[in-house]
Amino acid sequence: MTAPTGSRGDLFDPGCPTRRLLDRLGTKWVSMVVKLLAEAAPEEVRFAELRRRMPGVSQKMLSVTLRDLTRDGLVARRVEPTVPPRVHYRLTELGASLEVPLSALRAWAQDHMAEIDVARRASEV
Repeated sequence: MTAPTGSRGDLFDPGCPTRRLLDRLGTKWVSMVVKLLAEAAPEEVRFAELRRRMPGVSQKMLSVTLRDLTRDGLVARRVEPTVPPRVHYRLTELGASLEVPLSALRAWAQDHMAEIDVARRASEV
């Protein structure tokens, strides 16, 4: 099923585009990129700065994450025609609206991580 424009769709339908979007948005890298760009807003952040501030992310994973966010209309990309090119990113209005729910999810994870760790250890016994 493909949801019509403006329709919410059905999360439980395997063909629903909402499922694919949630899959893309539910990664740690997306949450980090959105947080960093939200903190910088309305200023832009260069690719190298994002990578520096995201320990553990590979250049490829950051590139893929930013490309997907740009395709989804959540991030705007600007390239300066220099050698090498300087690439800048910023949240779009739609992307900025994603910071609130992602922030709540990050806060929940931080608040409950100890409980989750205890439960995981208990299940391994």
